Amino acid sequence: MAIEWNRVTWYSQAVAIILALVIFGLGFWLGQMNGLKQADLTGTMMVGNSRADDTTQMGEPVTADVTYACDGGKTAHAIYHASNVQLLLSDGRNLTVPHAISGSGARYANDDESFVFWNKGTTAFITEGLGQAATTTFANCDQAPLPQ
Repeated sequence: MAIEWNRVTWYSQAVAIILALVIFGLGFWLGQMNGLKQADLTGTMMVGNSRADDTTQMGEPVTADVTYACDGGKTAHAIYHASNVQLLLSDGRNLTVPHAISGSGARYANDDESFVFWNKGTTAFITEGLGQAATTTFANCDQAPLPQ
């Protein structure tokens, strides 16, 4: 039996389809493994400096998770939600502050506005106290780089 190399047969079509599916499946599997390795390195899947599709104990989705490095060696870890921000401060405080009206950037404040957290872009700061007695307790905060 002579083989005709330029003739398409049913088994050559089947081999081509199976080979294409195997290559696609292998590429998909390798992509999934790469994603899992990145998740293991950071402890969670990171998108920029934010956790995507994560939820907290409150059950509200996390929209961003950012750590800010501030003056005086202070840090502010902000876990953003649609209606509030959870702050884990380097002085040991853990606060949840509701979103408030702002003219620029994002502003979060408690009911009497004695605690206000502002952020715009990659910067943030915290003021505490009322009126003339308000002081900036976390100043010149800038988004900390992601761990390598």
